[in-house]
Amino acid sequence: MELLIAGAIGLLTAGGVYLLLQAHTFTMVLGLTLISYAVNLFIFVMGRLTPGAPPLIAAGAAGYADPLPQALVLTALVIGFGMTAFVVVLALRARHAHGSDHVDGEASQ
Repeated sequence: MELLIAGAIGLLTAGGVYLLLQAHTFTMVLGLTLISYAVNLFIFVMGRLTPGAPPLIAAGAAGYADPLPQALVLTALVIGFGMTAFVVVLALRARHAHGSDHVDGEASQ
């Protein structure tokens, strides 16, 4: 299970970096979103992979899931959604102003 999660985090990060290196605003927004998903998944996994265990600490229980990373990821998802919406609107406005979605404002070839 850990290898699968590590591979998913690696693929999300690699895809995000690849999309960030493109010269168009929409692909950069997708790249930032993929990287934020990779970071959120990493933080979530740091709370221990404990399938079927309640996220509460019982007296004397050793196999519990930590609820703090879950709360951090939930907060990060909400903030990430708001920032993604803002960046998409900003990119649409820049495309309208410059006539191109190239990050430098130059026409793509």
